[in-house]
Amino acid sequence: MSGRVYVVAGELSGDAHGAGLLRSLLAMRPGVKIAGAGGPEMAAVAGEGFRDWVEDAAVVGLWEVLKHYRWFKERFDEMLAEVRAFRPQVLVLIDYPGFNLRFSEAVRRECPEVRQVYYISPQVWAWNKRRVPKMAALLDEMLCLFPFERPLFADAGLKTRFVGHPLVDELEERRIPDAGRDDLLIGLFPGSREREVARLFPMMVETARRLSDWNRSLKFEAPAASPRLAERMRGIVQSGRAESLVTVTDGGAAELMQRACCGVIASGTATLEAAYFGLPYCLVYKVAWPTYFAGKLLIKLKHIGLVNILAGDGVVEELIQADAEPGPVGAALKKLVQSPEQRDALRVRLLETADKLGGPGAHDRAAAAVAEWLDAGK
Repeated sequence: MSGRVYVVAGELSGDAHGAGLLRSLLAMRPGVKIAGAGGPEMAAVAGEGFRDWVEDAAVVGLWEVLKHYRWFKERFDEMLAEVRAFRPQVLVLIDYPGFNLRFSEAVRRECPEVRQVYYISPQVWAWNKRRVPKMAALLDEMLCLFPFERPLFADAGLKTRFVGHPLVDELEERRIPDAGRDDLLIGLFPGSREREVARLFPMMVETARRLSDWNRSLKFEAPAASPRLAERMRGIVQSGRAESLVTVTDGGAAELMQRACCGVIASGTATLEAAYFGLPYCLVYKVAWPTYFAGKLLIKLKHIGLVNILAGDGVVEELIQADAEPGPVGAALKKLVQSPEQRDALRVRLLETADKLGGPGAHDRAAAAVAEWLDAGK
């Protein structure tokens, strides 16, 4: 018997990382049975019966989650019933801490024999270190993507290993040999969540309009994370009367990051992807004001961008809330367009920071950890 694994991811980035882990796990344990919830990539690997829910589950911010509380409660109860019926040896929780940490607690209470592995650790180092002891009591192992995370969990008594960032493998597969950069092409990356796109992409389109007035030769591309988002983004471009300026593509973010001269990127995993490919960019972050003020009370970090946190320095410019508007964003992009020297210097710093993500093989190392718990549960 090869064992049973239940896995939960709630966002597109977690879906991509989870699919890589599952592919590696199936290569190591070909007969393992997989159930759970994630996105289209994980569903393609796991097969029939796997719940594809990320387009609805990937809400961001306290206020947005509260508005959808009933929907989340229904999914929570359904998935807990699935775990009780499926009886996995291992529960793999992928990022998505608002849901997954509560789910971990419920599974520990109702199915205490299930071993729990957390992949892509919650960013408690940013918002709530006091939760670490509770996580140590719930979880059996933490798999960290960043080297600075390991001591935080290990010192609390939780078995922890740094497996490296799966982006290294995923992005290397998308590298274009001898890719050339277009000095007049700017990338617009509004994020993978529908609410992020609604909040940030109109600003990016207006920024493109203003920059085009400054330099008519500039071109703008915006990759959409899903077909549904592509349709939404094209509607925003049309509403902004920018069809001749901004091209929305179905996917292609990694390819654009290797062709553009610079870009503006929503805070999140895409900022690490840009660093890996050496794309100079500015970061934008905007949420509902209640969410922002609640976050200010919890988060005690000098920077919010993952690249800046990883580097321990302000490598890229961060434009937050009221600064995430066409004026400041356009000024930041204009500086990068005007100065090849500034772009080159930033590219070097981004590549140096990306080296801290670890070498190839993160999926295999994470899958090996899950396989060890499967073997232990037999």
